Amino acid sequence: MSELITKTATEIAALVASGEASAVEVTRAHLDRISAVEERVHAFLHVDTEGALAAARSVDERRAAGEELGPLAGVPVAVKDVLTTKGVPTTVGSKILEGWRPPYDATIVQRLRAAGTVMLGKTNMDEFAMGSSTEYSAYGPSHNPWDLDRIPGGSGGGSAAAVAAYEAPLAIGSDTGGSIRQPGAVTGTVGAKPTYGGTSRYGLVAFSSSLDTPGPCARTVLDAALLHAAIGGHDPRDSTSIPQPVPDVVAAARLGATGDLTGVKLGVVTEFTGEGAEPGVMAAFRESVDALAKLGAEIVEVSCPHFRYALPAYYLIAPSECSSNLARFDGVRFGLRVGDDGNRSLEEVMSLTREAGFGPEVKRRIMLGTYALSSGYYDAYYGQAQKVRTLITRDFTAAFERVDALISPTTPFVAFPIGARTADPYQMYLADLFTIPTNLYGGPGISVPCGLSDGLPVGLQIMAPTMADDRMYRVAAALESTVGTFTPPAL
Repeated sequence: MSELITKTATEIAALVASGEASAVEVTRAHLDRISAVEERVHAFLHVDTEGALAAARSVDERRAAGEELGPLAGVPVAVKDVLTTKGVPTTVGSKILEGWRPPYDATIVQRLRAAGTVMLGKTNMDEFAMGSSTEYSAYGPSHNPWDLDRIPGGSGGGSAAAVAAYEAPLAIGSDTGGSIRQPGAVTGTVGAKPTYGGTSRYGLVAFSSSLDTPGPCARTVLDAALLHAAIGGHDPRDSTSIPQPVPDVVAAARLGATGDLTGVKLGVVTEFTGEGAEPGVMAAFRESVDALAKLGAEIVEVSCPHFRYALPAYYLIAPSECSSNLARFDGVRFGLRVGDDGNRSLEEVMSLTREAGFGPEVKRRIMLGTYALSSGYYDAYYGQAQKVRTLITRDFTAAFERVDALISPTTPFVAFPIGARTADPYQMYLADLFTIPTNLYGGPGISVPCGLSDGLPVGLQIMAPTMADDRMYRVAAALESTVGTFTPPAL
């Protein structure tokens, strides 16, 4: 295994900037790693070898010409297949978009290119980001590098698996109910969900428009912060984008790495430390809370009573929004088209296309959402769920009047075996039990490795107020400074 692929993104950028390694050398090392392990991990849906090497050569040429490059220039990155990439397949893990090559880049992809990062390819995901294990991908599941018989989380399991398997030092995910943080937790990587509106959704294929949030995946907190800084900020093409600069998350990560949390007050969410989490997960979490206290943080218990209703509220709001968003996939304008033999009506073609193109979980959520929005049920279901969302937001607001950030386990359990929960959707949904409240509120959250349970990674979640993303990076980096990073067994 090349020494280059074991370097952090920060280290790789420094090597490229100094000329000790070329961007092409770094890129080839990661492409070789993908060739060596991808058959077992299945993190990628598409590897763009030619595009990656061309981008790397461009970085080397610009550096040789004396051009000042950004802090991540020459660093490879993997992109979740939910973001449009010009001329590069974008499937969202679905057969309904198989082979589609978008005519434009998502804003985040544009910013990655402008930052000089090298896009290796598109990563596997649960279809339309609906799932918690990457088993609902139409192209087969990804595998956890810690145990290839286990899930790498979802919906962005491909991004997390690529980072954990050293196929890429950085990756982009999207988080609607925990789809960056939960894969981070079960693969021993760092996954950050920015403040909603802090990263652009332009070019992000929509699942739930009021919840979807693109964000970074990495092996260290500083690397995640650097990627966050590169992709974040206002985008006039996204009507929900916040017209404010991203907080200085990189400086916060560097400050946290000193291991001093004096003056920081952290609230342990009472509702997430009782029943529901595996004993090993809670043991690792409690040890990490003690570690944070030793670094100077003041730890208090904080009750957020409406968090317990977040899961049912989410599974009314998100499916309702997906029912609306996915109506555009009709077999008329792009993507799959089935049954168009000249003898069928447009409605029949649409129905056949959707029947063949959408998988079971997507169909389940479309039906849930359509029912919740239907006449006579809207107020009883969708309307009530939005009221619960308001109560959850009030819980966060009240909590942040007392503490700087909230902490909890990221997920109730470690990575489970592939196939263990697909027969019971509710058991699958429980994977996001602790992450969903943050999405309903709209604030930032990060998962950072905090220990092992039965040899598998456990994540600690840090939640901060909206547009206070820097707080979570400071706390995460401080924990990392004392707990360390976690390396899976060699593949």
